[in-house]
Amino acid sequence: MKQIKISLLFILILINCSFADINKDFENWKMDFKKLALKNNISEKTFDLVMSNTKFLSDVIKYDRYQPEFYEDTKTYISKRTSLKKVSFGKKFYEKNSKLINAVENKFNIERELLLALMGIETNFGTYVGKMDILSSLATLSFDKRRSEFFTNELLTLLRLIENSQIDYKKLYGSWAGAFGFFQFMPSTMKNYAIDYDGNGYIDLKNNNDAYASASNYLNQIGWKSNNPCFYRIELSKDIPSKYLNISAKKLHDKKKLKYFRKYIKNNDEIDIKYNKFNVAIITPDKDIIPDAETLNPAYIVFDNYEIILKWNRSLRFALAVCTLKNKFENEL
Repeated sequence: MKQIKISLLFILILINCSFADINKDFENWKMDFKKLALKNNISEKTFDLVMSNTKFLSDVIKYDRYQPEFYEDTKTYISKRTSLKKVSFGKKFYEKNSKLINAVENKFNIERELLLALMGIETNFGTYVGKMDILSSLATLSFDKRRSEFFTNELLTLLRLIENSQIDYKKLYGSWAGAFGFFQFMPSTMKNYAIDYDGNGYIDLKNNNDAYASASNYLNQIGWKSNNPCFYRIELSKDIPSKYLNISAKKLHDKKKLKYFRKYIKNNDEIDIKYNKFNVAIITPDKDIIPDAETLNPAYIVFDNYEIILKWNRSLRFALAVCTLKNKFENEL
């Protein structure tokens, strides 16, 4: 028993030393990052004000390594995010905010069903926007080596928004990855697409007015085409060349006209011939992630609008879930 207690004590000492080393390294990183921020026109006053209390968040690293997009099969992922409960909640939200949602739809030509789907999946219609300190989250991910360059740029962008008094740093609580507001905008998206829709001189992405208009503006600017298709679930014949199967969301390859792919699709009668001249790609989202997944099942034909959702979140499953929920709202509103 005494030996066990000594071993446990030794393990605890090692863990505490490890945390101490990480925190020390993080503080050293912060000093180096301050130099970079000052070179990028962030004032020392702003930096000290908003970065002095940032901390290394070990949970952020855990979340980064274990995202549902990386381990759930497509059926599970989509069903969790497009449930009847989600649709019912979205209908009630629409009824309470229909005047705003309809006005935004008309101004930006983005369907209300798509906006509801995105907000529903991102934050359950604003009821869960995240509680993480975004500045610490971004600092942790910038300090981490895996995607340091990306998150360093996001953190610098956020500091510029604060420097220019476009957002209030005291309200910056959101997701572990640094996303903020009802539609979970990253800082670069805030900078490029967020708008002050209600004209109060301040962009508040936890306010329906600014959040909805900003999301619509973003989708409009990156090329969403209203009333165009997103995807079709398909049954593939075994003779389809493997080069046409996309298993990664990074960049869809080997796109062709839908008419060309029809010879490999068993359920052609379910896909309208008016889309024959549309460029499409084929995705098989489970193959690269799920052990022993079938090569050709599930499979989907995806259109340009699907790739627009990939720009929002580069996950094959996320885009499928958004478009699925959008379709469900079309039958309910």
